[in-house]
Amino acid sequence: MDDSTTSPAQTAKNCWWRRAYDVLSGFGLATVLLLLLGLLTWFATLEQVQLGLYPTLRKYFDWRSVVLLPELNGKMVPLPLPGGYYVSALLLLNMTLGGLVHIRKGWKQVGVMISHFGIIFMLLGGGVAHHFSERGNMAVGEGEISNTAEDYFEYVVEVAEVNEEGLTPKIHVIRGNYLTDLEGSARRVFNLPELPFDLEITGYFRNAAPVSANERAPDKKQPVVDGYWLLEKPDEINAEANTAACHVRILHRGAEPSAPFLLAGASFHPFTVRHEGRVFTVDMRKRLWPMPFDVRLDEFTAEFHPGTSRPEVFVSEVTRMENGGEAKVTIEMNAPMRYEGLTFFQASYGPPGAGPGDKMYSVFEVVHNPADKWPEWSLYVVAFGLTFHFLQKLAAHLGGGKRKSKP
Repeated sequence: MDDSTTSPAQTAKNCWWRRAYDVLSGFGLATVLLLLLGLLTWFATLEQVQLGLYPTLRKYFDWRSVVLLPELNGKMVPLPLPGGYYVSALLLLNMTLGGLVHIRKGWKQVGVMISHFGIIFMLLGGGVAHHFSERGNMAVGEGEISNTAEDYFEYVVEVAEVNEEGLTPKIHVIRGNYLTDLEGSARRVFNLPELPFDLEITGYFRNAAPVSANERAPDKKQPVVDGYWLLEKPDEINAEANTAACHVRILHRGAEPSAPFLLAGASFHPFTVRHEGRVFTVDMRKRLWPMPFDVRLDEFTAEFHPGTSRPEVFVSEVTRMENGGEAKVTIEMNAPMRYEGLTFFQASYGPPGAGPGDKMYSVFEVVHNPADKWPEWSLYVVAFGLTFHFLQKLAAHLGGGKRKSKP
């Protein structure tokens, strides 16, 4: 008589969640994911030459890029690839399950587990940097002081009242994350309780410019406002050169809405609103990012490769001023200033073609990245784990050799 009873162990082995767990924690999946990351990095490195750094990063490693088609020499490669963000997220899950949870626990596996933890820490650092880092630039002339950086990419809408002295004591800012989804007919009303009106924004473009309808007719039946319409443009190779634009209406409380008007990062002047003798400005510009301290550029020097205009090294001597105190700091290539969670890199300088005696200015890339040092720390952890594991193996090998040599 056949016994058809299935043991609990066999049931657990055959259930779907156990099989899924084995796949997610398996070495085979890790190998595939690492190969995919290598392939994505290779394609991204080649495509960066034509597309530019930030558009390439957005295409290959942004969380909004789920599936992509790589390009070589401007031609599409018919090879759908998963976005690097999700490949890395799946690798993080695989390393956690396989390298920490599923791995056999014991003294001999301590070094391997430490190394796996270091890799997991590195992947987590990449995720934190992707979602929470901020980047901008600060230009400071010699002898001048600045405490504000301009965001590289984020366009905001600013509303301010201009008083009799022409000053704007308070600026109301609508951040870019509330604007970028307002493409096409999507619209959103922004309540401004401290002002006598609200704003309605629609028709957002990441990169566009106002064009006169008298010079060029709309090519896709775009709405014409005061004789102008918004021409959408492809992303620039340097993404920071994009100029956002949108359509706006003033919603007066208890009155009819205003006629729509255009806001564009490419415009030189804000839109002016008059209400019962008060004057307001509405503008679109890159977000200004206040620093918790002042920076004064004391001196800028540059050295060039012999016979070329290519810089070999450029150095900024700055003074960091905070709460009445001062600190002298040198910022140069590959030697940034790190302070208060901010990193100041020496990015550029000007003016172009400056000669001896000309007043120079320095451009710093300002980065706020909560995971700034995580990759460095993770490498230390991985190195320690591998060294520990190697010494374990070496000690076991030498101990085994001694035992065999005994009579």
